[in-house]
Amino acid sequence: MTVGTGGAADTDGACGAVVPADQDAYGTTPDDLPDGLVIADEGGRVICFNAAAARITAVSPDEALGRPLDVALPLEDLEGRRWWRLTDPYGGLAIRVGQPERNLLLPGGREVMVTVRYVRSAPQGPVRRVVVSLRDTEARRRTERSHAELIATVAHELRSPLTSVKGFTATLLAKWERFTDDQKRLMLETVDADANRVTRLIAELLDISRIDSGRLEVRRQPVDIGAAVGRHVQAHVAAGQPADRFLVRLRQPLPALWADPDKIDQVLSNLLENAVRHGEGTVTIEVEPTPCPREPGITGTSVTVSDEGPGIPEESMNRVFTRFWRGSKRGGTGLGLYIVKGIVEAHGGTITVGRNPNGGAQFRFTLPVAIPAYLV
Repeated sequence: MTVGTGGAADTDGACGAVVPADQDAYGTTPDDLPDGLVIADEGGRVICFNAAAARITAVSPDEALGRPLDVALPLEDLEGRRWWRLTDPYGGLAIRVGQPERNLLLPGGREVMVTVRYVRSAPQGPVRRVVVSLRDTEARRRTERSHAELIATVAHELRSPLTSVKGFTATLLAKWERFTDDQKRLMLETVDADANRVTRLIAELLDISRIDSGRLEVRRQPVDIGAAVGRHVQAHVAAGQPADRFLVRLRQPLPALWADPDKIDQVLSNLLENAVRHGEGTVTIEVEPTPCPREPGITGTSVTVSDEGPGIPEESMNRVFTRFWRGSKRGGTGLGLYIVKGIVEAHGGTITVGRNPNGGAQFRFTLPVAIPAYLV
């Protein structure tokens, strides 16, 4: 790519340094930059147009180099006004140093993030270079769509239990004397169950916020993972599942596990509930010592939960731990496995999904042995 207006080197810092004008002392060129870079000289002609700029604008460097900046990079604001005419980089106030990042439009209406810097020969002197940084907005749009989908999902999930709570409480307040004690108890139990559902959803949202921001706290203490598995199995049996549907295998001796017991309970609860609700046949839970994938030479604890149902389609395996993945005929918010992955990784562990040799889905998470600092 041609950079500079003449000579073997460009020493004013436009695109490079005191070596060939298209690279710096480490051999880095403008084409190595992840963002689009466009530079115009004191006459407003484009002297640098890197590969990322070509990708973002769909204009080749050969077409852009040497052309006026407003022709090679025609930008409009969101109201359709020509942006270079509005900002007048080579005129106007001499104290200006550039333009902050903003959304602008390329021909065809494609949105792009643009930042501009004015390079002057001296403070308040004439502009010698206009340096333009271009950034594609697609990643930001995906994030915005994800947030919008999260809000829509939460609104939908909250509407049903809140409507139920409002309906039953309004009915009880208006017609309390007309109901028998058994009817009142049934209504209040329904209200209590719906309130628990709302509480769980709010807890999920808080977990997602902490995972996304890297602020998920892990309060480690000794955890008996075998006993934790037993408690969750007994809870399902007490809720009506046959005891012979569960098969628990503990391979002793297990290493001492230091983890956050509440969050490990959350992981086990989600995986077992998915296996019971969406799987078929026997639900097998295996707990065994295993090498840690992230820490060679260190023994950890792995837990495998598998069922004998239809399993997860191969094409969906790489999306299981993403937000809102529900698979076929799945209910709920689709946030549970995303949170499970975040909790396991916050412990320094890993989680995978595959197929059970007997059919069905198989989830396996591994946690490293983490000894508190005061015991080391």
